[in-house]
Amino acid sequence: MPGSERVQITGPSGDRYDEILTPQAIDLIAALHAELAQRRFLALAARRRRQTDLSRGAMLDFLPETAHIREDPDWRVAPPAPGLVDRRVEITGPTEKKMTINALNSGANVWLADFEDANTPLWDNMITGQLNLKDALDRTIDFRSPEGKQYALRPDDELATIVVRPRGWHLDEKHILVDGTRASGSLVDFALYMATCAQRQLDKGKGPYFYLAKTESHLEARLWDDAFRIAQDFLGIPRGTIRATVLIETIPAAFEMEEILYELREHSAGLNAGRWDYLFSVIKKFRTRGRDFVLPERNSVTMTAPFMRAYTELLVRTCHRRGAHAMGGMAAFIPSRRDPEVNDKALAKVREDKTRESGDGFDGSWVAHPDLVPVCKEVFDAVLGANPNQLGKLREDVHVTADDLLAISKTPGAITEAGLRNDISVALQYLAAWLSGNGAVGIFNLMEDAATAEISRSQVWQWIYNDIALDDGPVVTRELVEQLIDEELTKIRAAAGEEFDPAQYGQAVALFTEVALADEFVEFLTLPAYERMP
Repeated sequence: MPGSERVQITGPSGDRYDEILTPQAIDLIAALHAELAQRRFLALAARRRRQTDLSRGAMLDFLPETAHIREDPDWRVAPPAPGLVDRRVEITGPTEKKMTINALNSGANVWLADFEDANTPLWDNMITGQLNLKDALDRTIDFRSPEGKQYALRPDDELATIVVRPRGWHLDEKHILVDGTRASGSLVDFALYMATCAQRQLDKGKGPYFYLAKTESHLEARLWDDAFRIAQDFLGIPRGTIRATVLIETIPAAFEMEEILYELREHSAGLNAGRWDYLFSVIKKFRTRGRDFVLPERNSVTMTAPFMRAYTELLVRTCHRRGAHAMGGMAAFIPSRRDPEVNDKALAKVREDKTRESGDGFDGSWVAHPDLVPVCKEVFDAVLGANPNQLGKLREDVHVTADDLLAISKTPGAITEAGLRNDISVALQYLAAWLSGNGAVGIFNLMEDAATAEISRSQVWQWIYNDIALDDGPVVTRELVEQLIDEELTKIRAAAGEEFDPAQYGQAVALFTEVALADEFVEFLTLPAYERMP
């Protein structure tokens, strides 16, 4: 494989990989790491220190040292970039070939091309995903299903705007070494897309746009902003060309929304309410703090829970005060073309979710399936009309305190044996799929990705650690969970029949045990999972 004096590529070569791993892309990876690698390590160390403080009893609050940013009424982010003015429907999904075509053709305004939670970081996935984006922009992409159905792109003016989600700061790319150390997955995904597609996007009248995952502080946003400046200068494109929407999907970031917008203001495209990772973050950050920080079973926690209402309404107010888009999150329900009852339920749930978001002032929202684009569009059309967004809806009626954001104990819901079994079954099925290369999986009529799997396994860990008793049964213990793992695995085997893969599920059980039953909490399940991949 090609490389340079500083960059070594250890992953196997594949068809057309050289179109992505170009000398320019490799040099950009080296330039980004030269400036930012040490700061990335320091940012991750700061996360660990904060976790230690929270585990010892500290609380989150708005930062006194940045109060001047929050109190200054005058600053604004950059105006919306071409292709990002109207974002009423955004569809998410991995960058496999069929999904690329379907998402771009879906009628959504934006496609979140996902290298993160809906993707698994197999080396081939990461490189062929970039190739699919390049081919889509070149209009050379096509796909024929095993059944013979042909997929092709509609005209350019009917396609969704591509917004790429790189991996979070915590993830490495083990197949690329910079100065002998694993590269940052974030910087690799970013650099490969910039080197390959930035000019292609500019030629189409848009630009290179990104979603930023797992951000925990404004200093991490500053790190991204510096990456944008380095890449733009390196490639000779104007500063401010890149635009990024930050997912507010960690509870520390909810206390730094204005500061995050401020750090990225030249490159900001707004904030998104990343609800599933947000729930995972709440569990993770306060996992040892007792019953006041224990959530009910995951399917009981809705967006109307007081702490979730506080978070989403603060996000809309914060964004619109600064001229930034506020984007809603993804309802996990997925439609069924074979079961009318399931389909009707999914459409009703999604309609209810998007009606709440549009009424709250969000400028658009996410769906995970092309069949959900029309219902989301219909709901936002009813509120927006001919307007492209709701930036004028300032939500000055919203006043959120730190206590409101931390009102976790006020969340209604139960913790039952059925909920515990659901967590276990979903996690096992998802991890089995993830380890085989699939990061977005329909399970029990819900779309599961790494974020929802994280909720499942972290709830189990928290319930064991805090001696939580089931509402209809015993205290949750390691022994009980091990028993239920065996029982749920038997159900999965029976349902799968001849398609059940014992080796695959053996790995899934081992991984689930490692991330749900170990004495020490594993920060992200994708870290040990990645080490099990080639």
